[in-house]
Amino acid sequence: MTSTLRQDISGYPVRWNEEDAQCWKQGGEWEDRTVAQRACSLAAATPQAVTHVCAGEQLTARQAWQRSGHLAGALAARGFQAGDVLAFQTPNWLEAVLIDLAACRLGLVLCPIVPIYRGREVELILSDSRAKGIFVARQFRGFDYLEMLRGLLPALPHLKHVWTVQGEAGSPGDLSGLLAERAPAPDVQVSPDAVKLILYTSGTTGYPKAVLHSHNTLARSMRRASRHWGIRAGDTTLMPSPVTHVTGFTFGLELPFHDGVRTVLMDKWDAAQAADLIEREAISLTLCATPFLQELLDLAQSQRRGLPSLRAFPCGGAAVPPELIRRVPRVLERCRAFRVYGSSEAPVITLGYPGEGDEKLAAETDGEVVDYEVKLVTAAGQPAGPLEEGEICARGPALFLGYARESDTREAFDEDGFFHTGDVGYRTPEGAIVFTGRIKDLINRGGEKISAKEVEDLLHQHPGVLQAAVVAMPHPRLGETVCAYLVVQPGAAVTLEGVCQTLAAARVARQKHPEQVIVVPEFPKTASGKVKKDLLRQDATARYAASLATTTTSA
Repeated sequence: MTSTLRQDISGYPVRWNEEDAQCWKQGGEWEDRTVAQRACSLAAATPQAVTHVCAGEQLTARQAWQRSGHLAGALAARGFQAGDVLAFQTPNWLEAVLIDLAACRLGLVLCPIVPIYRGREVELILSDSRAKGIFVARQFRGFDYLEMLRGLLPALPHLKHVWTVQGEAGSPGDLSGLLAERAPAPDVQVSPDAVKLILYTSGTTGYPKAVLHSHNTLARSMRRASRHWGIRAGDTTLMPSPVTHVTGFTFGLELPFHDGVRTVLMDKWDAAQAADLIEREAISLTLCATPFLQELLDLAQSQRRGLPSLRAFPCGGAAVPPELIRRVPRVLERCRAFRVYGSSEAPVITLGYPGEGDEKLAAETDGEVVDYEVKLVTAAGQPAGPLEEGEICARGPALFLGYARESDTREAFDEDGFFHTGDVGYRTPEGAIVFTGRIKDLINRGGEKISAKEVEDLLHQHPGVLQAAVVAMPHPRLGETVCAYLVVQPGAAVTLEGVCQTLAAARVARQKHPEQVIVVPEFPKTASGKVKKDLLRQDATARYAASLATTTTSA
């Protein structure tokens, strides 16, 4: 039976395959329960269980259920009904837990917006999603979110309500004021198949797309990963990744209601504070991007802190150098780090190699495929052979329902129901996937395809290089050539000649050597830690154009 597009209660067109849905429900892949139902059960069974901790404040299961009920009642009193879109733009604060549960209890579609976004991005998302209300941090890191929203309101006729979080206590315009009303929560029957989340892609490849997930798809990705990584009841996890990103949302806000764990939220990443939290709270797992792992390792090594409670560190989102993974057991006493791969559309397609004896695979691959069917397709549309690169295509019970725009959905899926990720990789003899870059991240140098990811990994062998991002730069004869953006060690003198010597020592083809090296203080990044290579490509193109103009002027 092929998938069809049907209209969700929210009005969004979603992909639906009745045969698959029934199979996943009968097999237990879809547990057919919302996070609100799980929160209710947890509050009844262990009301004093602490689910979340933030800045020293604790939230218990009973408090989460009661307060989210008050918030749901206040929203219902203002006309919010199942299918309406409710946005929130907050840091990793406890209030985000209440917003999520309240929205779930009413059957609302939640629209997270990362806190780094400003007027242009926020207006685009609120307009495209037709959000009816939004919660924003009153202020965070010196930025006034409420003032920003006030300036956007004339262009957003569908946005009827703007509330602050941690604003004026007890004010009707603040979340605390809504809670103080103690309005009764209505009893709404919410289908776990309904759209729960509309999440906008980070924009690393162009115009953001609106990803649609149901209660069932999100829960499946999270539960399967937690089992694979050995998370168990009583564990405490650390979540520094934004809860407005799919990783932070599921593993930060919702995991405690599923697996009986406690989550410590960090609203600002700081390696020293993270190490203190790991020791004080006996953190067993954290899941975040490459820079976080690197900074934590640097600090732990410099201070000789083994952080013995930490067992696992799945790492993804941004390129993960193999040497970084290998370094973990040399610094952290009991921790295993491993690469994972996924996206907003298909969370954690691979779940890494957390077990003993898999150190090589953990460092050099992005992990084994779990819970998805994956095929790799060459540029010619043929199945990729062993170790042959191809586009990674996936289908399975944790896959998203499609995009908010029907045209985007039709373009992204093939007739067999596989989602074409736009990512390129190959499969190892062990069956692991190695992500090598985006389709747009391949550099076509005179007909030779060069993986930016491969060159980046090699550049990390240079002793002065902290971070590397490789993009295509225009070339008058070859079409494209390699341009390397580098963040270097303080005081290090990293030159083009030195970088090429490092690559020559690695015995790679000369075509992979960069023809320009640009040292920058930091990379432009998304909230999840991904380098915004579209901006680096624009910069490289601008530099090339400027060099042409200079040459022309000189002539």
